[in-house]
Amino acid sequence: MDDEKRITLRLPADLHAWLAAQAKSARRSLNSEIVYRLEAEREAAAADAELP
Repeated sequence: MDDEKRITLRLPADLHAWLAAQAKSARRSLNSEIVYRLEAEREAAAADAELP
């Protein structure tokens, strides 16, 4: 990331716990897990947009 922005994010406790567990199993930080998942979703949305 060339330019980073800092945000405050409010999550339901159960979603936070799930994301933290996913991050731990993937050996990523919680922040990295959230960025990873958002980037994957962005790529999937872009691929869907290219479909006829």
